[in-house]
Amino acid sequence: MSKYIEQPRYSCALGAQQSVVAIKRAVPILHSGPGCSGKISNLIGQGEGYAGGNTIPCTNASESEIVFGGEEKLKKVIEGAFKVIDADLYVVLTGCTSDIVGDDIGNVTSEYQHQNKPIVYAETGGFKSNNYVSHEVVVNAIIDQYVDKFNVDRTVTKGLVNVFATIPYQDPYWDGNLEEIKRVLEGIGLKANILFGYSSNGVEEWKTIPNAEFNIVISAWSGLKIAEHLKEKYGTRYLHFPYLPIGGNETSKFLRQVGDFGNLEKTLVETFIKNEEEKFYAYIERTADFMLEFRYGLPRSFYTILDASYALGFSKYLLNELGIIPAKQFIIDDTPEEFRQSIQEQFKNISEYRSAEVVFEVDGGAIQEEIRADERKNRSLILGSGWERDLANDLGADLLIVSAPVSYRLVLNCGYAGYNGGLRAIEDIYDRVLNTYR
Repeated sequence: MSKYIEQPRYSCALGAQQSVVAIKRAVPILHSGPGCSGKISNLIGQGEGYAGGNTIPCTNASESEIVFGGEEKLKKVIEGAFKVIDADLYVVLTGCTSDIVGDDIGNVTSEYQHQNKPIVYAETGGFKSNNYVSHEVVVNAIIDQYVDKFNVDRTVTKGLVNVFATIPYQDPYWDGNLEEIKRVLEGIGLKANILFGYSSNGVEEWKTIPNAEFNIVISAWSGLKIAEHLKEKYGTRYLHFPYLPIGGNETSKFLRQVGDFGNLEKTLVETFIKNEEEKFYAYIERTADFMLEFRYGLPRSFYTILDASYALGFSKYLLNELGIIPAKQFIIDDTPEEFRQSIQEQFKNISEYRSAEVVFEVDGGAIQEEIRADERKNRSLILGSGWERDLANDLGADLLIVSAPVSYRLVLNCGYAGYNGGLRAIEDIYDRVLNTYR
C-alpha cells in the first residue's frame, strides 16, 4: 500500500547532486528528466555554488530517450560540459528514467576515463533510496573511480584524518559545522580532510584520502558505509561518534575519544580542551542573571524534528547544559532499521537522570498532529524546519530552523557544531524566545 508523505525533509537519491556541488570545482552531470534537479535545489539548496542550481548540465531525458535510449545524448552533454565548464571533477548521476530504461552509464563514462578525464559516475535513480544513502554511494564512487588512481604507493601520513560528518546542503549548516570540526581537530594536533566546502582543499584533498592514519565518522549512521569501504579497501581504521557534538560537554567528550583512539599526546589534547572550555563557559556565565531573572519566560520543554545526528546532539546539549527538558523527539531521516536500537539507547541514557522518548517518522503532517495533541506543548521550543513555522505560531512556541527546508532563513557560514556552535545555538534560541515573549 502506498503512503503519502506530507512535508518532506529530504530528497530522493538524486539529491546527491548537492554533495557534488559542495566539492570545490566539482560539477554534477545529470542523466535525468527535466525538472528533477530544480526541485532538489529548491528543497535543500541555498545558492548555486561553483556549478550548482541552473548551471548543472542535464540531458533532460524525454520520451525519445525513454524509447530509444539516452546514451548518445549523455555523451553530447558530457562533451559539452568539458568545453563549457572548467572543473576539476565531473560526476555523472542518473535519474529514474535512465535507470528504468537501463542506459549503460558506466560504459559511456569509461570512454572518457580511458582518456584520463576526471570523470566518475554513480547510479542515483530517485526511486532507489534517499539522499542520505546516495551521498555514501557517490563518495564511494569518487574514491573507487578517481581517488584510487593516485594511490600508487600508499603511505600513511601521521596525524592525517578523513572526516565524514554532515551531508552538504541536506544539513543547511554543513559548511559552518565542518569548519568548526576542522578547527577543533587541528587544535588537538591533527590534520583534517573535511573534503567539502570552503575550508577544504578540493579535489587535491580527496586524493589524499588513502593516506589517512584513521577516519572519523560524526553521524548516527550516514557515512558508516564510506568508512567501512575505506577500511576494506585501504585497511584504514575508523572512529564512530554517533551524533553532532554541540557545546562544551559533548565537544570535549568527542575530542577525548579522538585523542584516545589516535593515541595523541594527552597534554596537547587536554590543554586545548581546557582553553576552549574556559572561553565557552565564560560566555555562558554572562547569561546567568538573564537565565535567573527570565526563567519563567524560557521554554520549559523542547521537541526535535530532525535527523538522528542533529536530534541526539541538540537533545544532549539542551538538557545537560541549558536545562530544557526533552518532550517527544522525532527523527525524520528514514533511519535504517539496523541503527534504530542504538539511537534509542542513546536517548534512553541522554543524561544520568533523564531519558527521552524517540519516534522515527518521515511524515511531517503526522508529527505536527502528534505535537498539537501533546499536553506538554505549552511554552515549548521546536527545533525543526521551515515547515514548522505555522505550527510554532499556532502553539505560541519558539522555533529554531535547523533542518531542511530552511525557507525563512539565509545561511552563510553559521554552524552549530563544537564549542562555537554551542554558543551560536544559545544566541539563536534565545533571540527567538525574546522575540516571541509576551
